[in-house]
Amino acid sequence: MELLDKLKWRYAAKAMNGKKVPQEKLDRIIEAARLAPTSSGLQPFEIYVIKNQEVKEKIRPVAWNQSVITDCSDLLVFAAWDTYTAERINYMFDLTNKIRGFENEGWENYRQMLLSSYPQKDAEENFNHAAKQPYIAFSQAITAAAFEGVDATPIEGFDPAAVDEILGLREKGLRSAVLLPIGYRDESNDWLVNLVKVRKSTEDLVTVIE
Repeated sequence: MELLDKLKWRYAAKAMNGKKVPQEKLDRIIEAARLAPTSSGLQPFEIYVIKNQEVKEKIRPVAWNQSVITDCSDLLVFAAWDTYTAERINYMFDLTNKIRGFENEGWENYRQMLLSSYPQKDAEENFNHAAKQPYIAFSQAITAAAFEGVDATPIEGFDPAAVDEILGLREKGLRSAVLLPIGYRDESNDWLVNLVKVRKSTEDLVTVIE
């Protein structure tokens, strides 16, 4: 019930006041994103935490000049793999074997199935698949932020190529997928702050098939 109350409290803040989020809260938000499930457990993305104000200032003009980009405490950039490679797939499978301390035949067969599939596909097709995965972590970060009493504003309205260039992502085999400013709402300057949250009713949203 407490979590649902927090989710009712949260909204996509349109103005933030620049107050810094305590590092321990930010760490828990990022940890929630790290623990998110992803397709085949590959975690095909990285999270850039932008604290540097000059970098935020560079990103703001290519993100529809949204003030939360520069007025947030921390700007999270979720950057997806530009494609799937054998090296990336093997890394995650090897990491799993190392942490669990054993190899599993079924798991190794699954590795080979992925290796025979993804690397042979077109890079853009692979990116389109990989780019969906950070949204799962992104959603968990938003929920964790609400639980911490911290605002988080989902942003898709930006020029990915420009953000990639600012952060040098392409050289790292990454492409920006979605942005998440983290901070505290500026109630005196946010037109959305006092408006009622609007969502479809459960009846309109959910179909139960018995």
